Amino acid sequence: MKQIFALWMARNREYYRDKGSLFWSFVATPFIVIVLALAFSSKGQEIFRAGQLVAPPTPGVVQTTTFNVFSNESTIQVIDYSNLKDAIRRVQFHQLDILVTTEEPARYWVNPESAKGLLLEKLLLLEAQKSPEADDKNYHWQREEIKGQKIRYIDWVIPGILAMNMMFSGLWGIGYVIVRYRKNGVLKRLQATPLTAWQFLISQALSRLSIMLTVTTLVFVTCNLFIDFMMVGSYLLLLLIAVVGNLAIISMSLLMAARTASEELANGLLNLISFPMLLLSELWFSLDDAPQWLQDFSLLLPLTHLVKAARNVMLEGAHLNDVAPQLIILTLMTVLFVTLAGFLFRWHND
Repeated sequence: MKQIFALWMARNREYYRDKGSLFWSFVATPFIVIVLALAFSSKGQEIFRAGQLVAPPTPGVVQTTTFNVFSNESTIQVIDYSNLKDAIRRVQFHQLDILVTTEEPARYWVNPESAKGLLLEKLLLLEAQKSPEADDKNYHWQREEIKGQKIRYIDWVIPGILAMNMMFSGLWGIGYVIVRYRKNGVLKRLQATPLTAWQFLISQALSRLSIMLTVTTLVFVTCNLFIDFMMVGSYLLLLLIAVVGNLAIISMSLLMAARTASEELANGLLNLISFPMLLLSELWFSLDDAPQWLQDFSLLLPLTHLVKAARNVMLEGAHLNDVAPQLIILTLMTVLFVTLAGFLFRWHND
């Protein structure tokens, strides 16, 4: 434990003396949040978003065609959903203006507090009266009301920005540093001490974890003072998600740095790891209308589960059992990456 504590303190001092790292952590990230808050403080675009609940073809089930009225409008974006609970939740938080099922009996869900939703409802019913099905006395639309507070874009994107900051800090702050240690001969000197590879990796992981949690907490509190973004769930649960998510990202970085010898290769590998997460982990935009294979691929990325769990807690007040699947996946990823990193780790170049 003495060796781990000594390395933990040494790495922390090295970080606090790096002015560039401090600037990115405490200045750049809050600046991005404030800029986004100002940029998206207006009402935003006027395009309508309609959801269509699509079920697999079932014998004896009639599929309606009235919903095609939305598909013919260029100002209405139609998104298919297969999960009713997820789609209804999006209507509740004004992320969808209306949700329509394609099965009989025809139903639609609308938030009565959404002006766009009420307008689409009128359009749907007006066109339904003109359709051939309107002559059938057994044919009618069932209305379901879903009430909920509107989520601003800045509220939705805050978990993604904080997760992005943790990703960059975790990948470059530990993986790149270990590669530099190996190149400069620092690891070779440490190998001559009674220090084991596992002790070294644990000390680096704990140091980066404590730094990332401190920075993220300070950024979260500072941004909340200026923006007052939505926080419905438990702060302790959000902290647990941050810890588990950070460990998954750190362990991925340790695996990358286990045998990498050059800083150039490390930089390329880190970009290869971070770029898919930056685009596909729903940091800036939702993947609802993306191809299904792309949505499935995003589930292989630890940042996707971190952002999803944090967003559910902050915006929907999710409890521990609601985010347990994401926490379990992140924990399994951490164990896998750390185990591989420990066995593949080498102190110096061959």
